[in-house]
Amino acid sequence: MNEKVKGYIYGIVAAAAYGLNPVFAVPLYDAGMDPDSVLFFRYLFAIPMVAFTMIWRGRGFRVHSREVLPLIIMGILMATSSITLFESYKFMDASIASTLLFVYPIIVTFLMAIYYKEKITIHTLLCLLMAVGGVFLMYEPESGAGLNLIGGTLVLVSALCYAIYIVGVNTTRLKGLATLKVTFYVLLFGTVFFAVRLYVNGAITMPAEWYQWGNILALAFFPTLVSLACTTRAIRYIGSTSTAILGAFEPVTAVVLCVMVLGEALSTRELGGIMLVVIAVTLVVEGGKFTGKIIGFKKMFPKLAKDRNKK
Repeated sequence: MNEKVKGYIYGIVAAAAYGLNPVFAVPLYDAGMDPDSVLFFRYLFAIPMVAFTMIWRGRGFRVHSREVLPLIIMGILMATSSITLFESYKFMDASIASTLLFVYPIIVTFLMAIYYKEKITIHTLLCLLMAVGGVFLMYEPESGAGLNLIGGTLVLVSALCYAIYIVGVNTTRLKGLATLKVTFYVLLFGTVFFAVRLYVNGAITMPAEWYQWGNILALAFFPTLVSLACTTRAIRYIGSTSTAILGAFEPVTAVVLCVMVLGEALSTRELGGIMLVVIAVTLVVEGGKFTGKIIGFKKMFPKLAKDRNKK
């Protein structure tokens, strides 16, 4: 299996794992836990999971002094992205917030173009448009639930932080650092971030029932450990832009789970959105082959001499 195929698989798994977030988090919120407490335990429990995996695979924890600051920044970016998204749910419908969050692939694309001179091709734009269009089709806000200025601003901050994280992991001094090591320190500094917030707020909420700790363990493993590790690995193999576009599988996972687990009906609009996302992801995997076929098709119909003379 070549590196690109591995990258696409890691990218899809990362997005699908992150899409499991509401399945485990919503019951905790319903039980009275606040976002800071849930995210603190989520990050905290993920740390020993990564540490055990590193020890089992014979990986060391040592990092160079010049890598510490980038790791702290990445941890804060990831934690900020998490908390701003969850805080936005207080001001706007969660489905609208999740839809708005998906502007991050566009931010990634333009960050790569502006700061790292990565060319924005027709193929990339086509994938972006289809993925974003598919996501917007999948989310139908409830009647009367509209955009909110504070909530919208929080989601945009979340998207910006996540986009910078995706770009930063692949373009800073962390580029050559092992995936598990990056994941470990991002979680470590993210945990410190939430611990400080809880200390300042002066309160921490615990799960009301013993079995709800299972939800926290699931949050620590799937949307945190698996998603972060696979995202970092995908970025190494296929780059920041392609990894970001593959993130469209996150809302697809959420919709499918709502149908299978919660028994919700799949509307024609949602089905159309899923199809657009699948097509967009297929085009990402195909790379430039699809664009090349379109150009080849156009060459079959050359301009007439009189058309050229008009120019």
